[in-house]
Amino acid sequence: MKNILTCWIGSADLNACNGNEKAGSGPIGQAVASRKYDEVCLISDWPPEKTNAYKKWIETAGNIPVRVYPQNLSGPTAFSEIYESVVKVVTDILDRHGKDTDLTFHISPGTSQMAAVWIILSKTLFPNAELIESSIEQGVNTVSFPFELSAEFIPDLLRPADKRLELLSRGLPPESPEFSQIIHKSRIMQRVIAKAQHVAIRSVPVLIEGESGTGKELFARAIHSASPRKNKSFITVNCGAIPADLLESQLFGHVKGAFTGADKTQKGYFEEADGGTLFLDEIGELPLLSQVKLLRTLQESEVVRVGTAKPIKIDVRIIAATNRSLIDEIQEGRFRADLFYRLAVAILKIPPLRERTGDLSFLVDHFMAQVNADSKNEPGYKDKKISPDAKNLMLQHSWPGNVRELLNTIQRAAIWSFDSTITREDIDDALIPLGSSNPSDILNRPVGGEFRIESVMEVVAKHYIGKALKEANGKKAKAAELIGLSSYQTLGNWMKKYNVN
Repeated sequence: MKNILTCWIGSADLNACNGNEKAGSGPIGQAVASRKYDEVCLISDWPPEKTNAYKKWIETAGNIPVRVYPQNLSGPTAFSEIYESVVKVVTDILDRHGKDTDLTFHISPGTSQMAAVWIILSKTLFPNAELIESSIEQGVNTVSFPFELSAEFIPDLLRPADKRLELLSRGLPPESPEFSQIIHKSRIMQRVIAKAQHVAIRSVPVLIEGESGTGKELFARAIHSASPRKNKSFITVNCGAIPADLLESQLFGHVKGAFTGADKTQKGYFEEADGGTLFLDEIGELPLLSQVKLLRTLQESEVVRVGTAKPIKIDVRIIAATNRSLIDEIQEGRFRADLFYRLAVAILKIPPLRERTGDLSFLVDHFMAQVNADSKNEPGYKDKKISPDAKNLMLQHSWPGNVRELLNTIQRAAIWSFDSTITREDIDDALIPLGSSNPSDILNRPVGGEFRIESVMEVVAKHYIGKALKEANGKKAKAAELIGLSSYQTLGNWMKKYNVN
């Protein structure tokens, strides 16, 4: 298991590099000399010439691989920028070396704001990280903070002082009220919403891509509500839920006697949405024959009901959504390229929750308040709150089911918790890993796109650890033997790593 040292380059380190005797070897040099690390990852907001000079110096002095992450901060005390920079760097480290990598955060180099962010992250997103500090007098020491920092304080600490000024400086428009139900604070979501606002006022087709549970329909409704068509119909169609033999009739309508059971003329979804918006959810599920007819409808702006050849003119805006990669589907021959380019005039890619830095804590509070409001009339229900420890566990979860999984988890925890405070154990019990119900398909998943090998490993580990514990009647030593682990302590480490009770 690798041990990676991560820190900012401070002024004392640069002084040491320049031969200043009072600086000694500098905080980073002290750490590298006193402890063994497999790699040193340096975050720098200094000019490139100073950064590169220090990198060469510390590599020579410490005889250790060094990787530099240049960051452009508006100032050395900008909490929000410091926080986002550090999270991005540490995430890259874990992606390169694995999630079981031992992390060491050095809090001495840099500003006090930089040190504060390291402390916050060691108590929330990266709770297994070691904190160290160093000085010429005391040397290098591990730092211990005897408290649990609540994740709910992070948004307030990092909230920009003037949100409107930040939006204007980045060329983004003020948020529209139609998008107010999309709970967010992260910059990546601000960008997506800004794009959605720009395209909402047009009538061009929109293709929304994103994993299941990211809120694609919520975006579609917001786009419709912010458009000139807002007073017309918004019709939702789940393309994967309609039987293939009824799909054409459902979309385009039919006349009386067109087929057995057609006892009256019926409008299709396109006609129902005339003048408004038609939301085609899971568009990737459409059979190829239906894709051909849909393409013609889009090209001609008209539908032909089943059982007649008479076209009917329509004016419908199409918003389509998919959790698949339609480009991959085209390459596999399951989706028509010409239809894709008709639909993809504007493309919105909704990021998964794990990439929405800063949104999770905000969403937890919002959903907890929503669950309390929805449950207030239930007999015996009392308002509940989420403990800091439980929220920190939620911050560490990968949320493969995204926002939908987050809401469902909070609802389950609220229903089954006995007290007014939802604990870490309540959340742990409420979490249901997606995909674990079908481990036999684990070797047949397509790579690329959203594939993450760490998630696959987690599914396998949870499945077999749980199976071994069940067969061993909960005896860890026997369970460890059943799955080839050396001892019950090793099994305990695996259980902790993969959150197995």
